[in-house]
Amino acid sequence: MTDPDGDGPLAEQLLRLTRRVHRIQKRHLQQSGLEITPAQSRLLRALAHYDTPPRMADLAERLEVVPRAVTTLVDALEESGRVRRAPDPTNRRVIRIEVTDEGLKVLRELHHARRSAAAEILAPLSDDQRGVLESLLDTLVDGAPTAERRC
Repeated sequence: MTDPDGDGPLAEQLLRLTRRVHRIQKRHLQQSGLEITPAQSRLLRALAHYDTPPRMADLAERLEVVPRAVTTLVDALEESGRVRRAPDPTNRRVIRIEVTDEGLKVLRELHHARRSAAAEILAPLSDDQRGVLESLLDTLVDGAPTAERRC
């Protein structure tokens, strides 16, 4: 039987790393001058993954938040010209959320800010260490070792 708190120090390290990642990403976002919150950034990035503009309920489900939270985020992004509400062409009662040209520009800048934050976080690692970390993260994210997923 394993010690129930045997992973305690590892869990603490993981939580400290998560907080560090968030701090660094937030700093890079602020340095970008985009004037966007992390939550708005997350919603805008989520929008980019849809083939067609989603409904608010779709976004709430994808972001795992209550619909009211999405409304607040969309309001702010719409006010800044990054998204717009548009009627569904097949059901006028449904409102879809579209990324504007300004929103696409911001998405490109967000991508750059996130990449530079990742580079800062990963800078202390060698190429071999990065390979090991990638494999470990794949396992943690997907729930199965890389070799098992390929089968």
